[in-house]
Amino acid sequence: MIATMYSLSRNDIKALEVKDAYSIHKAVYSLFPKEDGKTRDFLFVDKGGVWNERQILIVSSRLPLQPQFGKIRSKEIPVTFLEYEYYGFEVKANPVVRVGETKKHVPVRGSEELQEWFTKKSGGYGFSIEEKSLQVNHAGVIQFDKDGSKCTYNTATFIGRLRVQDRKLFQECFINGLGRGKAFGFGLLQLVPRDKSN
Repeated sequence: MIATMYSLSRNDIKALEVKDAYSIHKAVYSLFPKEDGKTRDFLFVDKGGVWNERQILIVSSRLPLQPQFGKIRSKEIPVTFLEYEYYGFEVKANPVVRVGETKKHVPVRGSEELQEWFTKKSGGYGFSIEEKSLQVNHAGVIQFDKDGSKCTYNTATFIGRLRVQDRKLFQECFINGLGRGKAFGFGLLQLVPRDKSN
């Protein structure tokens, strides 16, 4: 796996017409031309930045192309990176649940409900949340126009400490992402290895 930081200056942002999640989606996808018969093999998250630069973190199975606008810095992720027991984490997620016979996706709202949703989800991804470490930030919605239709996604950023319970599921989560909306910058599990004590 490869980690890439894609940096856009104010001029790059203007040239690419970056104004919402869909325009970021298009900029990132341009770095990874579709390969016949293969599904998306990368995840990304918009990290924002200072007034004159925006940064997008990408994790992929292949190197991105050199962009026409912006700069990329890539490095290989060591195999041992996913072999720790404890991690600090951050993930921007699309918190929704399926309800009723139609299985319609309904947004999860409210701090307690969001924490409960994420804690329940974590087991299916091979990790547990350390008690009282979970924080919810930037809860709300994002909207953008795509092909003449308005798209709305529920969003929340979850930060805390986790303990790996099932190594295989955990590694799959890191590679494939968590939850829905991954094409628009959701689901990338950002990790920092930790000792048990911190």
